[in-house]
Amino acid sequence: MVQAPIEKKSANNSSVNTDELKQKIEEIYNLPFPELIFQAQTIHREFHNSSEVQFCTLSNIKSGACPEDCGYCSQSAHHKTESEVYGLMNIEEVLKEAKEAKDNGATRFCMGAAWRSAPDNYQFENVLEMVRSVKEMGMEPCVTLGMLKKDQAEKLKEAGLHSYNHNIDTSPEHYENVISTRTFDDRLETIQYVQEAGINVCCGGILGLGETKADRISFIASLAKLDPQPGSVPINVLAPIPGTPLYEQGVTNPVDNFEVIRTIATSRIMMPKAQVRLSAGRLEMSDEMQSLCFIAGANSIFSGDKLLTTDNPESSKDFQLIEKLGMTRRVKAEI
Repeated sequence: MVQAPIEKKSANNSSVNTDELKQKIEEIYNLPFPELIFQAQTIHREFHNSSEVQFCTLSNIKSGACPEDCGYCSQSAHHKTESEVYGLMNIEEVLKEAKEAKDNGATRFCMGAAWRSAPDNYQFENVLEMVRSVKEMGMEPCVTLGMLKKDQAEKLKEAGLHSYNHNIDTSPEHYENVISTRTFDDRLETIQYVQEAGINVCCGGILGLGETKADRISFIASLAKLDPQPGSVPINVLAPIPGTPLYEQGVTNPVDNFEVIRTIATSRIMMPKAQVRLSAGRLEMSDEMQSLCFIAGANSIFSGDKLLTTDNPESSKDFQLIEKLGMTRRVKAEI
């Protein structure tokens, strides 16, 4: 039986032999499907309540006009899409959405702003106030604001931020095929600032960007070698949006469902303590597919009608699925 490696001890552990780590992950990823699922379930049950799912809600607090050229994103100023463009929402509007999310069963509220980097002005101060207020509501506040400076990460920590989302998107090798306006190392720098500030890292990526299996293995390795490992690992499936460079890729060559499940199971084995979050792409997933993802180790979903700019299953449908499976919704936030 292939075992997960021992958890590592430094912020971005360069002492880990990356080739050996990738080889171990490849062995796990390629296990016969029943064995892979068995190992993932065994580890999942050791570290989590295997019948519990956390509901999270994502609010798009500033939309569009982003100078980045991410090939999958409708909010990029480089792409001609029908995505809305608006400035930072006022605090009262965001808190109204947070309350609605809590009433609909969410224990985590994530606020996303389409910036390349978080600004050093009144807008950042408003985000800090949003963080404080969401925490006071009894939910886990999470934000994704683009790249951060060290002092900004420290201010977010002081405001009570639970988690900072900063996805690596794909493997280091495939990254430049998806994004040219920033580097993979740019992502790691912000993650390091977040770790040093004592904020939980929420970091995952997107499947279906034209990556190979080797890329998916390298992607998991990049996450697993972070130390501390991410407390939250969102696994997204590309939602092809007209006007984006990866639209045709998503339509004509969607990622195979079993590759998604293998990625989730391998991530669970390699990052046993993390919340593995089933994120974008759920609208196209059958109940059976989502159920297999839970069995493979996913224990969180994003609920609500929208995930930034892409459609998402209604909360009522999520409740029905969880009830059908005899599972429970987490009712207590980690604050």
